[in-house]
Amino acid sequence: MNAITGAPEALRVENLSKRFTLHLQGGRRLPVLDRVDLAVHPGECVALVGPSGAGKSTLMRTLYGNYLAGAGRILVRHEGAMVDLATAEPRTIVALRRTTIGYVSQFLRVIPRVPTAAIVAEPARRAGMAEAGAMVAARGLLDRLNLPEALWDLPPATFSGGEQQRVNLARGFVHPYPVMLLDEPTASLDPANRDIVIGLITEAKARGAAIVGIFHDAAVREAVATRSLTVAALAVEAA
Repeated sequence: MNAITGAPEALRVENLSKRFTLHLQGGRRLPVLDRVDLAVHPGECVALVGPSGAGKSTLMRTLYGNYLAGAGRILVRHEGAMVDLATAEPRTIVALRRTTIGYVSQFLRVIPRVPTAAIVAEPARRAGMAEAGAMVAARGLLDRLNLPEALWDLPPATFSGGEQQRVNLARGFVHPYPVMLLDEPTASLDPANRDIVIGLITEAKARGAAIVGIFHDAAVREAVATRSLTVAALAVEAA
């Protein structure tokens, strides 16, 4: 329990390990995460730090359920109870992603030919917001992130990297997820939009979101992180 706010953890990671097997290289094993422990309370932002290749993005994907954990537990507070995402059924993971865990990855992956505003509104609709309200929220975020209104009805496939990242961010913040995973959220952004994202993260913390993020921009990390967790690179094991 957080001694300052009195709130229990929103996310707790216990003894988490993850290894990949390189089948095309004689079965060599690549240990990426080894006995990671982490607790994040509402209103906190934990920054993952460490060299490139240390496993920061792997940890984020494992926390979201994209990668299976090799060992350990990933406990997420969902509807008042702690759910172990590491052993959860697929339908439980889907439910967690619908209302509890938001994830802003480094790349925008969406269904082709769907208009940008609908892409951004979709997580809010999926979480239970009415269509009209979801579209209002989506357009408000796109406007705040300085994406020209002329683009809102177009699919984002031909947008610039910075424009796609702003769509990605709007999609990630359109629903007030209790737990948020942010993988380099300000990559490809100019200073003005970077500052807007800092504001979005600060507001999320203020409403009680528990955030884990990778922030290679030191100024962003200093502005939003309440503490850091170092992720260390591990050596490849022989077959």
